[in-house]
Amino acid sequence: MLPPKLKIGDKIGIAAFAKKISIYEIQNAIAEFKSWGLEVVVGDTIGASWNQFGGNDERRRNDIQSMIDNPEIKAIISARGGYGSVRIIDDVDFSSFKYNPKWIIGFSDITTFHTHIHANFHTPTIHGTMPVFFPNNSPESITSLKVLLMNGIMDYTEEAPNNNLCKNGETTAEIIGGNLSILYSNCGSKSSVNTKGKILFIEDLCEYLYATDRMLQNLKRNNFFEHLSGVIIGCFSDMKDGHVPFGKTTEEMVFEYFKHLDIPIFSGFPAGHIDNNKALIFGQKVHMKVNNGIINLNL
Repeated sequence: MLPPKLKIGDKIGIAAFAKKISIYEIQNAIAEFKSWGLEVVVGDTIGASWNQFGGNDERRRNDIQSMIDNPEIKAIISARGGYGSVRIIDDVDFSSFKYNPKWIIGFSDITTFHTHIHANFHTPTIHGTMPVFFPNNSPESITSLKVLLMNGIMDYTEEAPNNNLCKNGETTAEIIGGNLSILYSNCGSKSSVNTKGKILFIEDLCEYLYATDRMLQNLKRNNFFEHLSGVIIGCFSDMKDGHVPFGKTTEEMVFEYFKHLDIPIFSGFPAGHIDNNKALIFGQKVHMKVNNGIINLNL
């Protein structure tokens, strides 16, 4: 079931799904959401602290639960990523969500929520920027989230940094995926998404190249890459090489896993841990066309 588009006067909740964050760090986002005509509900986890987390597991779970169960809140955005979603996902009750879905928004660690929701409830979610990043996000990044949430529009034309890491083709399918490390860590669990017939999107941050290859090998051995309809390789930011060079860039390594497939492949889409992080809808069919290093991606 598709969550409804937001309209002026609707409420959006901000909660710390994972790492702790102060109210000061989300002021830009609060002001932005208010400028859209939305009412902002600040969660109990904002300003809370339990070691590195935005409150202990119970507090974070309860905060998200209260927003899921509150019919007045039409969207929930994680204040930031970090680590922690996997510690609470199995204790979140999605009973009301199944019949009254709302937008869940975030990226990175929030991939656990994306894949869990898709695997179990088949409800679209939004892979997009989060409040902690608003001060540094490009205007295009924030606008892309607004028009997707409030107008139901996603329409991109992007040119690849390297045409040699793309493959021409066209498909209509759902985008799924997110952060590679999280997809890897959830493999085999009930939060692992079925990729058959889907467009796979992946991105990551600050991983060693050999570790990235190991994660890709694991997903390949678990048939994660079989029967895909398309691949969108996002931004792999601040990746690290070892003392002995791995021998390929991250993008070259990732492309190697898919280049034999007869599907459209685009490398370098502006989504992930970058300022120009453009919003993507997961779990709803989109049209993807790649031609000579240019992608057209739209609802």
